[in-house]
Amino acid sequence: MSCGRKPCKRTISQEFIYQERCKNVAHENGKRIGLQGDPDLQFLLKGGDLIKVKSNTWRKTRFFQLSEDCKTVWLQTKKKFKKDSSFSLGDIHSVRYGRQTEGMQKYTESSVEDRCFSIVFKGRRSNLDLIASSKEEAKHWVSGLEKVINSMGNLNRLQNSEHWIYDCMRKADKNADNKMNLKELKHFLRQINIVVDDDYAEALFKKCDTSHSGTLEGSEIKNFYNLLTHRQEVDVIFGKYAHTNGQMSSNDLLNFLHTEQREPVSLDYAHKLIDKFEVDEIAKLNKHMSIDGFLMYLNHEESSIFNPAHKPVYQDMRQPLNHYFISSSHNTYLMEDQLKGPSSTEAYIKALTKGCRCVELDCWDGENGEPVIYHGHTLTSKVLFKDVIKAIKEYAFKTSQYPVILSLENHCTIPQQKIMAQHLSSILGSALLTQPLGDSMPTAFPGPEELKGRILVKGKRLNKLDAAFNNNTSEDVDSVSEEDEAAELKEGEPKPKGKTSNKIKLAKELSDLVIYCKSVHFSNFEHSRDTQAFYEMASFKESKAMNLAESSAMGFIHHNMDKLSRIYPAGSRTNSSNYNPVPLWNAGCQIVALNFQTPCKEMDLNQALFYPNGNCGYKLKPEFLRDPDSQFDPVKLTVGPWLKKKTLHIMIISAQQLPKINKDKQRSIVDPHVKVEIYGVPDDNASKQTHHIENNGFNPMWNTKFQFTVHVPELALVRFVVEDHDVAKQNDLIGLYTVAFTSMQNGYRHVPLLTKRGILIPSAGLFVHIMVLDA
Repeated sequence: MSCGRKPCKRTISQEFIYQERCKNVAHENGKRIGLQGDPDLQFLLKGGDLIKVKSNTWRKTRFFQLSEDCKTVWLQTKKKFKKDSSFSLGDIHSVRYGRQTEGMQKYTESSVEDRCFSIVFKGRRSNLDLIASSKEEAKHWVSGLEKVINSMGNLNRLQNSEHWIYDCMRKADKNADNKMNLKELKHFLRQINIVVDDDYAEALFKKCDTSHSGTLEGSEIKNFYNLLTHRQEVDVIFGKYAHTNGQMSSNDLLNFLHTEQREPVSLDYAHKLIDKFEVDEIAKLNKHMSIDGFLMYLNHEESSIFNPAHKPVYQDMRQPLNHYFISSSHNTYLMEDQLKGPSSTEAYIKALTKGCRCVELDCWDGENGEPVIYHGHTLTSKVLFKDVIKAIKEYAFKTSQYPVILSLENHCTIPQQKIMAQHLSSILGSALLTQPLGDSMPTAFPGPEELKGRILVKGKRLNKLDAAFNNNTSEDVDSVSEEDEAAELKEGEPKPKGKTSNKIKLAKELSDLVIYCKSVHFSNFEHSRDTQAFYEMASFKESKAMNLAESSAMGFIHHNMDKLSRIYPAGSRTNSSNYNPVPLWNAGCQIVALNFQTPCKEMDLNQALFYPNGNCGYKLKPEFLRDPDSQFDPVKLTVGPWLKKKTLHIMIISAQQLPKINKDKQRSIVDPHVKVEIYGVPDDNASKQTHHIENNGFNPMWNTKFQFTVHVPELALVRFVVEDHDVAKQNDLIGLYTVAFTSMQNGYRHVPLLTKRGILIPSAGLFVHIMVLDA
């Protein structure tokens, strides 16, 4: 297997030409991503044998090689009857050197530590645990993969598009002669997800074949590429403002930025854009922007629909903890469903690196005195409590420095509870919060800024928090009511006579680690207000929380101004599905726990809410959800500071390079349509859809206008969904993107597209016009 392509029969001279071409292609791609001549890249392109590890007994040697497209790794088996396989670098979450996965620690010895590395994939795909022949080779693989992944990730949309089209052209060139005949051109058009009739394809071919040779090569292919990627809609916009010899002067550009993009910027800012994006040196010298520079500007990340000012942490992080929405995971240990799926430390690592700040640990007695985590009374696998704590220690603050909450559901006996407390203290060390901040009993939560780098335990406590200051000792062991979620799982089981709630024994060592998040039972809002301290918090089953959010929204909002609330999915969601989090956010609930392992609309909304503010896992609630005098009710809207009525005008103009849905069928081309959905208070929820475009995923154009009324923009999310239209069955998802209304930029914007699992589709996107006006 050579250069990532399946071998075919060639003469010796053809094979030599092909190999030389592969080298040239690899050289060009290395240059494209800024790694020309890099020794690690050269090592990956050459490839080598690695031992693949699956168990104590399953170890197989496989040949791995980076394809010349610098985007795909090929894995070659030794058996003739077995097909080679591959994976995309875009599917890789991280590369870990050493024995840093569960599989490596379980199935390899410490003596091979420096030869080991693991490829961790996004989504549910299993890790690839590998052993190199030497420490040096292992480091080449890790360093090389990380370099290529980072370099590819730094490409802008235009560069990704060029890279993708170039790769499709290469694949269409079946005989590898660097020329394209008519048949190969038609194959290429199918590759890029567009169908044209034979007459049009032939006319396009003849137009570019200026040499009349029957093939396209060199400048003819470049001319074909330019015709293919020409953006007519961008020409129209550019022409409207380019009043200086066919180019935009800096004043023309400033006019465009003020009129269309609604950006209150200066002439100096326009000069900076020209310096940054203009590709023609003469135009740049004259402080002009050409059509090519304008396209570069439109395709840059800072010109996308998401406001770049909201990408870093920009909010006040010194408000009390309960004034923030907190990104939260339910049954974090599960990789799949709630009945028989695997439990893994990897699930915690993936949640934490996504910005999750509250993770759940269901703790049960394990063998040899070691507590385990799993979904009790099911066939889900078990993972050691101490291994989970080690993983949390390692990954808690890689994505965000703000505090992590460990939500304990404790089913352990006293001896193993004491072991849990020991592990928490010894493994987490100074990161574990064991005392309230300050020298006196607090009356309110500290803020995320004060708790940076700290890990908090949420669970049952034997006494009040002031015991930490007045030496008020409690019994070493006492009974407390069971966690509400644990009790829910036992609903229907007979209780002993006279017993109204389940009780568990709680060890003082574990109890004392609960500081700001003491679990208590919820009776009603009045009881909570009159008898419970600020640090005492309740967990609500989704149905109860939804009912309160609908029937007593204002009461729920004011409850959440003083205390934390955690919401969790119903136990009946055995497939790890999720509930709609938006009504709970509207009611000010902070810890709205979702099944992070399940790709779905609800997780998409969660990702959109927390992406602004540095994806740090904390999002400051609007003022009207924090102000004690607020009369805001999301269900029954009245006049108030929350009512900032806006008219949202959206024009869906076009899309670029949409991926094929059925890659196995070469002739399968998508028929895309676009849905725009608004999620927020009930009065703002809406959905509208374009018509579909037949047989064109490369550059479909709609020019469809939508208008929405948004009453409470601070709680609104705008979701774009691109689907493959199908009259006979359910539409297939092509890509999606959701953005917080207040993080959306006006004007002509590109909208990036993500897969169902939230992974960026590098070359794909929508082109839209956004205008938000006061209603």
